Amino acid sequence: MSEAISAAPTVRIVKTRPGGDRKNPTTEYSALLNTVRNLGLLRRRTGFYWMMFSILVVALAGAVTGFILLGDTWYQLLIAGALGIILTQFAFLAHEASHRAVFESGKANDRAGRVLANLFVGISYAWWMTKHSRHHANPNVIGKDPDIEVDTIRFTEEDASKVNRFMALITRKQGYLFFPLLTLEGLNLHAHGFRTVFGRGKVDKRWVEISMLTTRMALYIAAIFYFLPLGMAFAFIGVQMAVFGVYMGASFAPNHKGMPLLPHDSKVDFLRRQVLTSRNIRGGTFMDTFMGGLNYQVEHHLFPNMSRPSLRKAQEITKEYCKSHNILYTETSLVESYGIVVQYLNKVGLSARDPFDCPMVRSFRTH
Repeated sequence: MSEAISAAPTVRIVKTRPGGDRKNPTTEYSALLNTVRNLGLLRRRTGFYWMMFSILVVALAGAVTGFILLGDTWYQLLIAGALGIILTQFAFLAHEASHRAVFESGKANDRAGRVLANLFVGISYAWWMTKHSRHHANPNVIGKDPDIEVDTIRFTEEDASKVNRFMALITRKQGYLFFPLLTLEGLNLHAHGFRTVFGRGKVDKRWVEISMLTTRMALYIAAIFYFLPLGMAFAFIGVQMAVFGVYMGASFAPNHKGMPLLPHDSKVDFLRRQVLTSRNIRGGTFMDTFMGGLNYQVEHHLFPNMSRPSLRKAQEITKEYCKSHNILYTETSLVESYGIVVQYLNKVGLSARDPFDCPMVRSFRTH
């Protein structure tokens, strides 16, 4: 089905003929899609999302009440941690709304997603839509997937080899540093949102998003610094942001990191492009809730507008379909996926220059 053209540390960069050995790859995906549709698995489960939203609103109200009642005490950091978890769950709902998985109407999904992302989570919906749409179109495709573009973490050997001496200190151990660095991801996500809405690029509903983000941020900061002493207020924000960043990163990272990378000009049909680059996470109902349905990453990429409650049944069908068509379907435990991600990033990081390699010393070594 596929031919390896180069090798990354733990993944293969592959180039596949359209449809592999199949003459009509479009028919292959259409057959799977029709099966799923005929079983009613693409029907919206709006009641489920209202239930989840209601639970999270109650949880948020409980956290706010606890915050007010506790007053000046370091136990407030427990509220901060809980808030980081609750906001991540709201982010999962915004993510599903962005995929049109909540309501039948696209406009209703956009309204819900914009409110959830901007007012509740504090992330620009417009920025997320642009970035995430590009990712879904070309997962793990070098030069096209924004999720593997150059950042603090490098995802390809070529990018790792270009870091300066200072960044090499991080890159060479980036696998071990990945989860500690996620404590800053919350700040990073908020910063991306503000840069987007105040930037020069085109932003859908720019002034709506600006008003939502600034109002949310002002109320959040004002409440914390009003009720808490200065040092405790900063600690509260730090813990909340750290928990939020780690939870978000720990939910999204296992899905594609360490899976096959595809060259920029690869010709891979939709079905294989989505399945071969995605990884599912085992774990049942608890994992469904913990990861907001992202544990069914293969099915989410094949049927992005599928509601969360339908993903488990869709997995059974997709898994069997891939087996019968000889398409590699990847599924691991959450712990195993984290191990794969850490190992992969460390191996990529070895391509970074040695920050302690002095040119003068190296010249003596050659003599």
